[in-house]
Amino acid sequence: MERKKYLIVVAGGRGTRMGGDVPKQFLLLGGIPILQRTIAAFVEAVPELEVITVLPRDQFAVWKELCVQYSFNVPQKLVAGGISRFHSVKNGLAKVPAGAIVAVHDGVRPLVGKDFLRRLFASIAEGNPVTPDGRPLERGVRALIPALKVTDTLHSTAGPDPDRSTLLAAQTPQIFLSEDLKAAYDLPYDVRFTDDASVAAAKKIPLTFAEGERINIKITTPEDLPLAEHLLLLG
Repeated sequence: MERKKYLIVVAGGRGTRMGGDVPKQFLLLGGIPILQRTIAAFVEAVPELEVITVLPRDQFAVWKELCVQYSFNVPQKLVAGGISRFHSVKNGLAKVPAGAIVAVHDGVRPLVGKDFLRRLFASIAEGNPVTPDGRPLERGVRALIPALKVTDTLHSTAGPDPDRSTLLAAQTPQIFLSEDLKAAYDLPYDVRFTDDASVAAAKKIPLTFAEGERINIKITTPEDLPLAEHLLLLG
């Protein structure tokens, strides 16, 4: 039987690095809230997705008002965020059953490509999956992580410089068999858990890396917003 597909959109932070009073997920990109663009990309790519949106509880009403204002009618389950990303994802996973496929995505990565998403979901759902760039993967993929090769020269203040040929810059969505990810998030919190792949790796779940998208940027600082506007116009 085909697994149901779930999306956990993590927008549980306050976005303090953006400055200003409006949380970054609610800022407008091309005249539409960033969070709306993010969710819409997934639903257009994979219409059967069930969406779980993780927000600070005191922002539920704000988001509901924005959905009305911008005529955004996608059904969502709203879940209160936690004290860290780890806790926010764990809260979202409580709404996901075992036996499903679950994607976890940053709410402020609104430029993720629809074809890219379709290929990612197909890669983990099919018996003989392929990466988004068409390369074959091993059967039985349990955790699929889009990532880009690091091209900058890196220096470390703690010791010898790392070899950039061995490094990858992970993106989201990171997609898992739900029973695996739920089991991983039963682990005690660790400050080294910076994304879902790091949590899964601590549970010894094998990770498969697929080529990411350069355009799939995370809007974190004020400089990122005009860049995203430019990329949106090019899109």
